Formats: sequence, structure tokens, C-alpha cells
Amino acid sequence: MDYIDYYKILGIDKNASADDIKKAYRKLARKYHPDLNPDDKEANKKFQQINEANEVLSDPEKRKKYDQYGKDWQHAEQFEQARQQQQRQHRQSSYDGGYSYSGGFDEGDFSDFFASMFGGGRTTGSSRQQARFRGQDYQAELHLALRDAYTTHKQTITVNGKNIRITVPAGIENGQKIKLSGYGGPGVNNGPAGDLYITFIIAEDSRYQRKGNDIYINEDLDLYTAVLGGEKTVETLGGMVKVPIKPETQNGTKIRLKGKGFPVYKKEGHFGDLYIRWQVKLPVNLSSEQKELFKKLSTL
Repeated sequence: MDYIDYYKILGIDKNASADDIKKAYRKLARKYHPDLNPDDKEANKKFQQINEANEVLSDPEKRKKYDQYGKDWQHAEQFEQARQQQQRQHRQSSYDGGYSYSGGFDEGDFSDFFASMFGGGRTTGSSRQQARFRGQDYQAELHLALRDAYTTHKQTITVNGKNIRITVPAGIENGQKIKLSGYGGPGVNNGPAGDLYITFIIAEDSRYQRKGNDIYINEDLDLYTAVLGGEKTVETLGGMVKVPIKPETQNGTKIRLKGKGFPVYKKEGHFGDLYIRWQVKLPVNLSSEQKELFKKLSTL
């Protein structure tokens, strides 16, 4: 496997502070964000590399392992165990007058960076077995509009050049993370593949404000309907709905439409509520006759 320089990807040096890493990540993430480069495959690939680099370098423990072991930082514990075993066997062999190593590693088990740490040592003996290691976990983001998150639908996400088609359940929340087992990096020596973790980023909507499973909207209401009552057809995420208006409805009045909000995640048929705040609009560009009628009303 090739060595991936996460510092180079973010354009920082190895002595960069946590604040430097955060600033570099935010700057590059904005530049290569899929929403700004929808048809640019290279930009999307770069965006994934930036996220992967930030995932490792922004975590002090992961960064420490990466600085020591490079791309194979996730195998750090196994390497330490093998190294300790090698040292024990080396000490034992000194008593036997010879040396053999059967720690279960080979030069091809890891990247060039990691293999060099073994000093190019080879095993002897017919009973040698190669160690099997789990593959690296991948992190990815999937950006959705609020309206997309309202319904269950299919999406294709590209991770490390591979297209993965997934089903997005209705009601997914902003920041929610799901795991796809076995869709991460390949294992070492036929070890199990890692997992893919997808974080959903849901953009804010200009009309609908989501709070949990409830939806809030502001809806205009003409003065005449507010005073006399009636009904108004309102657009919801689930379609058009006729809403009755009580006479003498005041500006800022809030009503609730039960079950007209956002679908509850993985609970088919369950929905939150829709809250409508009426914004009574005064008429403009009145004719002389209309103005006279308002004057008469004011004297009653």
C-alpha cells in the first residue's frame, strides 16, 4: 500500500497545532465541497481525502499513532505485539545459540513505510502463518436537501473511486451517522474489510424549519380572511393541505396540524407535527372607494 501524507493533503507541516489543522480543513473543505463542484470527480475525490486527513489529524490519539506508523497507524497495536514477540523470541534464541522469527508478519503485509520498521526481516520455518488484520474504516459525508430527507430514496456515494448505492431512510437527521459493514478498506492477508461510516449533512431550507420531527413555517394570510375567517391552501412537505381559518385570527397566531410534520426515522407511518404561524398582511394600493369603506369601519 502507498504511504498517504495527510499533512501534505491539508497543506500543513507536522508541527501544526490543532487550530492550524482546523483552519486548513475548513478552508479546503469549502473549496472542494461537492455542492460547489457537482460534476468534478477530482474535486470530490480531493474532498474525501481532506475529510480522511482531518479525521486522523484532529484526533490527538490517532495523530500520535499516524506520526509513528504512517498509513498503517490502525495496525499500531498489532505491530507492537508482534515487535514484543519478536524481542522475546530473539532473547530465547540467544540461549539456543540461533535465531528464528515466527511472529506472523511478512514484508508484503503492510505498506513500504510500515514494512521498513521491521527491518526487512523474514521468517523461517514451514509452520509460519501470516497475521490477518481488519481493513481501515472509511469516513464519508452525504449532503442532502431537507426535502430529500423527507422520503426514503436511493443515493449513490463515491468512496475512494468506488460507487456505492445506498438506501436513505426517510427521517434521517442532520449529523446522523450510519455504518455500512464491510465497505471500508480491504483487510490484510485476507482479513475482514473495514466499515464505512456515512455522516448525513442536511441543508437548511428557506421555508421549512425542522426541529426534531416537527416542522415550523410562516404563512401569509390576507386581512379579509383573517377578519372574516375561511380557509387557505398551504403547501407542506407532504403536499397541499386546506387549512380552516377562524374569524378574527390575529397576526402571529400559531396553529398545529397533527401528523403533517417530518417522518419519524425508521417508524413507517409515524410523523411529527406541522406548526403554522400566520402572518396577516395589510392590503396595499387601495382604491378611493376601499379607503372610504375603511374610514366607515373606523367610525363604527
